[in-house]
Amino acid sequence: MTTILQIIPKLDQGGAERTTIDIARALTRSGYRALVASEGGKLESELAQAGGELIRLPVASKNPLTIVWNALRLAKLIRSQDVSLVHARSRAPAWSALIAARITGIPFVTTYHGIYNAKGGFKRWYNSVMARGDAVIANSEWTARHIRSAYAFTPKNLIAIPRGIELQYFDPARVSPQDVAQLRAHWGATPESRIVLLPGRLTRWKGQIVFIEALGILKRDGRLPPNTRAVLVGDDQGRTDYVAELEAGIARLDLQNVVTIAGGSNNMPAAYAAADIVISASTDPEAFGRVTAEASAMERPVIATGHGGSQETVLPGKNGLLVPPGEASALADAIHDLLSRSPEALAAMGKAGRAHVAQHFTLDSMSRDTLDVYRRLLPAPGTA
Repeated sequence: MTTILQIIPKLDQGGAERTTIDIARALTRSGYRALVASEGGKLESELAQAGGELIRLPVASKNPLTIVWNALRLAKLIRSQDVSLVHARSRAPAWSALIAARITGIPFVTTYHGIYNAKGGFKRWYNSVMARGDAVIANSEWTARHIRSAYAFTPKNLIAIPRGIELQYFDPARVSPQDVAQLRAHWGATPESRIVLLPGRLTRWKGQIVFIEALGILKRDGRLPPNTRAVLVGDDQGRTDYVAELEAGIARLDLQNVVTIAGGSNNMPAAYAAADIVISASTDPEAFGRVTAEASAMERPVIATGHGGSQETVLPGKNGLLVPPGEASALADAIHDLLSRSPEALAAMGKAGRAHVAQHFTLDSMSRDTLDVYRRLLPAPGTA
């Protein structure tokens, strides 16, 4: 049995972590053995359910000595477990994986899940490990263009494989009306409320402050329907100062009866189904834009900032709207625009969104294309 090793710092919530588990599942279903080197986390049980095996290593560390030590441990692991290919999904563990792959002579694959800041030459070199794979996977066409422009060398076998959405999971027909009703009640909504949802962990670049400012503009101008309920869904991950700043902004703009900070959710399909409109207000580019793709799969019209991968998941005027990043007034206008449209018009946008996701961003296509990358790099049967 061919063994594939993926490596990622932790197994907590996030697009890279979810993709790791999705590919582990695809590997086991296709007859491979799927190992994951990680410090572990909240998603360990999901990895086990997917058929993956966790190898616990301190691969989140950026300490150079730990990176080298991890490389030696990975080389030993590769030999003892007869690993045929290693796939890295983050920078520090990617350096360890690159060294180990070169020591053992196996293929090394990377996936660019995000856009890494590079304020100096050393940081650019550090980031460059993600473009040094025998194959380099970008999670959107926008990310692929960024990779080509960021480095003086040409990455090998650069291919765009967009993040895949599981359409059976994100399916409005499979969501329980009781779950939706309970969520809406938990958010303080009435049956008549129009819910504007912004999902995402509570961190500044996700744009929650811009969203609150936009709602304040609408209220100031008398354009905020009285039945509007705005909901922030996402973990604060210990950022209590930022949560306090959000609460202060809500109080300053007199939005206490409008905005709910709801915390994280373990049922995002129901959360999307409970909303009328879904917002992605990220001030920095999203490499892919998972929120807009998931919301579209759930047949919800979306508003997103017009940069990064959202330019591929959102078709302006068809399944949603794009606005300039960081501009609260533009976001306010877009929210007012969609809230002013008829339920039939919003439903049509939602249908168009699901069709767009089904054509371009499915989990099946992501899994198939990723395993095809592996197969092209693995030795032909009988030649190893």
